[in-house]
Amino acid sequence: TGTLTKDEILVHHYLDGTGEENLDILKLATIDSSVQGSNGNNMDAAILDFRLPNGMPIHVAEYRKVMAIPFNFERRRSGCIVRGLTGTNILICKGAFDEVLALCSSMRVGGETVQLDETSRQVLSQRVHKLNTEGYRVLLIAMKPLAKIGLDDEDCLEGLESQMILEGMVSFVDPPKDDAAQSITQLKALGVEIKILTGDTLAVALNVCRSLELLGQDEASESETQSITGPNLAQLEGTDEFDQVVKSCKVFAKLTPNQKGMVVASLRKAGHCVGMLGDGINDCIALRGSDVGISVDSGAGVAKDCADLVLTEKGLGIIVDSVTVGRVTHGNTIKYIKMVASSNFGNVFSILAASAWLPFTPMTSLQILAQNLLYDISQIAIPWDRVDTEYLQQPRRWSSSDLLRFVIILGPTSSTIDICTFLFGWFFYGVQTASDTDSIKLFQTHWFLQGKDTMSQNQEDSLLG
Repeated sequence: TGTLTKDEILVHHYLDGTGEENLDILKLATIDSSVQGSNGNNMDAAILDFRLPNGMPIHVAEYRKVMAIPFNFERRRSGCIVRGLTGTNILICKGAFDEVLALCSSMRVGGETVQLDETSRQVLSQRVHKLNTEGYRVLLIAMKPLAKIGLDDEDCLEGLESQMILEGMVSFVDPPKDDAAQSITQLKALGVEIKILTGDTLAVALNVCRSLELLGQDEASESETQSITGPNLAQLEGTDEFDQVVKSCKVFAKLTPNQKGMVVASLRKAGHCVGMLGDGINDCIALRGSDVGISVDSGAGVAKDCADLVLTEKGLGIIVDSVTVGRVTHGNTIKYIKMVASSNFGNVFSILAASAWLPFTPMTSLQILAQNLLYDISQIAIPWDRVDTEYLQQPRRWSSSDLLRFVIILGPTSSTIDICTFLFGWFFYGVQTASDTDSIKLFQTHWFLQGKDTMSQNQEDSLLG
């Protein structure tokens, strides 16, 4: 989904457990984001770029980093331990709703800590789901005071992530690219099937798909059959049903980087030519495993390293143009190969037949070179030749059988005309022997001119074919 949006993530809400805006929630998020440093993601950057109404950032300089664990695509959360001015250590976790909520046993309401019962969990789930369906990405924020023990071992942090206090949530908005909907429509018209592989929640992914009309009205009403989440997909790994689900689903949400790679591998195994567009670290496996990995200039460095192509312009319209230009290039390349293969096949067959029959060479070496030179000059314009609209509407693949069929039909046809020319020259010029040099020259010139016309006809047939 990140490649479909403007990549201009902004903080939109910072809500406590009751749904009221509370800057203390954003302050905790800012502490964790500042501790993450270069390991942070685009959401961390949005948090750090947030400004108060007076234009000032949220002040967190009084907190000192003790330990940090960067965001992990398996854990789906980041964490840190900081020490405040009072010397108290605080554990802060920031991440996906389900993963952070599972760590919490209580919730902050006002200035008090209350038990996080099942009813409260359902209310929070409904609130987050509503934000997701509106297109907002949501991070939960939880904290826990710690004693000054056992903080030298980084492995201990995961063990401390329990019985935490849920403080609230931060939501983010990232609007779709201006040309995304139009580009998707054009790609569909070109016969390109589009699938969304994202680490976001299913509700966020479906919201983006509907806003861009990636799912039709019928498909949108049956979104459950058109989409699947990473945990559900993991249950199908290693089965035949996995490939069937990959084929039928259009939206894959909450995927790990490995799962993105597995989806791409499954599509390639089914015979599809797969292009992967991604700009994040979690896209690297899929980018590397696709037929064509495409990243953007503003993407993560490792994603650009794994990609085959890096787009230097924002917008998806360049993808549409690339598909069209690629098919034009493919069509014109096939034309050239058909021309050369069929013409050479016919000429070689004709020369072999003439050498076995005629007592002289049917064409001088100079004439053969001149004929080939004229033929090559006529092919210079092929790269700029127009391709039929019908040809561009569907994906095309290299087909050796189609080429062989074309050569076998057109090559012997050209040779048949040549043999008829030989017979005409044999009787008309009376060149049953090699003694009449003038008649032989007339024969050779006749076949030179006729051969040039035959090659031109082959070129026309190749352009039409």
